Amino acid sequence: MIHFGTGGWRAVIADEFTRENLRLLTAGLCRLMDREGYAGAEICVGYDRRFLAKEAAHWVAEVLAGCGYRVLMVNRSSPTPLIMYTVKTRDMPYGMMITASHNPAVYNGVKVFTAGGRDADLTVTAKIEEEIAELDPADIPSIRYEEALGRGLVREENPVDDYIDSILALVDTEAIKRAHLKIVLDPMYGVSQTSLRTILITCRCDLDVIHDRHDTLFGGKLPAPNAATLTSLSNFVLDHRCDLGIATDGDADRLGVIDEKGNFVHPNTLLVLLYYYLVKYRGWQGPCVRNNSTTALLDRVAEGLGQSCYEVPVGFKWISAKMQETGAIIGGESSGGLAVRGHISGKDGIYAAALLAEMLAVTGKSLSELYEEITAQYGVLVYREADFRMTPERKEELRRLLFEEKLLPAVEGIVRVSREDGVKLCFADGSWVICRFSGTEPLLRMAAEAETAEQADGYIAAWKALLSL
Repeated sequence: MIHFGTGGWRAVIADEFTRENLRLLTAGLCRLMDREGYAGAEICVGYDRRFLAKEAAHWVAEVLAGCGYRVLMVNRSSPTPLIMYTVKTRDMPYGMMITASHNPAVYNGVKVFTAGGRDADLTVTAKIEEEIAELDPADIPSIRYEEALGRGLVREENPVDDYIDSILALVDTEAIKRAHLKIVLDPMYGVSQTSLRTILITCRCDLDVIHDRHDTLFGGKLPAPNAATLTSLSNFVLDHRCDLGIATDGDADRLGVIDEKGNFVHPNTLLVLLYYYLVKYRGWQGPCVRNNSTTALLDRVAEGLGQSCYEVPVGFKWISAKMQETGAIIGGESSGGLAVRGHISGKDGIYAAALLAEMLAVTGKSLSELYEEITAQYGVLVYREADFRMTPERKEELRRLLFEEKLLPAVEGIVRVSREDGVKLCFADGSWVICRFSGTEPLLRMAAEAETAEQADGYIAAWKALLSL
């Protein structure tokens, strides 16, 4: 029942996300660590604000302790990047985070991190699944949490200060102080408010915060920062004449932004803006990385700045690996996650938000002005996306059509077809369209990019007609 996707293992609470499955997953990781020579190591465990997250973290710790591992339990709901940072800076072989990130409130899950604070790749997660298959739930050792705490097998700590200080050391705090930015933060009932509030107030920003209370239902909305979920943030920016509106998803590894005009800034645009800023204004040199569903405008900017852009499959582990391989400055995805060289190897919405504030302060320009500066040089591409929910039976039917029969829509000008992750069609004019299965939800996802909205919408319509969606 336990199969890792592009962002860890996620499942519906009380369906597959159960105490027994959490015990199996943790015991499978312990068996793998035993084989790798890490017996007795200290492992960091964290959790966000989702329903059963704290309890699940304690269930995980009980098995880790029972298998002979020491546990550093972050003793309050925390951002995923904090756990990754702790694994990296304390030289731990693995870490675990209880979260389902931006999934609906009925989900919870587990992210596993490897040495250096990186997302566990397919090789690691496949090994964990293999170990799980050999386990009998009745034979999993565990020690009751309070007993393990009393015996020193579990140690509770909150390393947030080190994490915040690391971000403050990476951004130009003096420039931000001089800019006197007016910012509103929407943590979407998640876990970013303590870290981001501290960072932005330290930088003397005029800060307001909305939706900061603990709500396991996330206000009845999806805890994903997108145009549909950030209308309140947009209204606040306009009503209070803010320079910037910042939102983070449920576990704060993804970023959403509202510009000074109240417009939602797509993650594609954020990625382009930050890369352009780091090279053009900070003077950094190096390539960038994006996944196969993210804007090709990044490629144009990289080429214009004398750099390269690399494409990888969806899943941040691929971006992290390619960044390490190529020494890339930045890597990101169209869903709002990005990483910057010199910090952790995974997504960090908190660091990205701080860097965004620095960008406004140093350039003295608004988000819309900076984007106009870029598009005046490199043009505009229109991005469209659509999602379709599937039953398991329908997914199997679609898989057969896409990967066995290899059906393609009736569109002209295809110059390349990639089936590395879904089916991506590339055209002679640089436009593209992709159709792929989500790695975190029962969805078929489509995205397209072209010179005009009509062209991009037409690509998606062609796929829909072919697959009877």
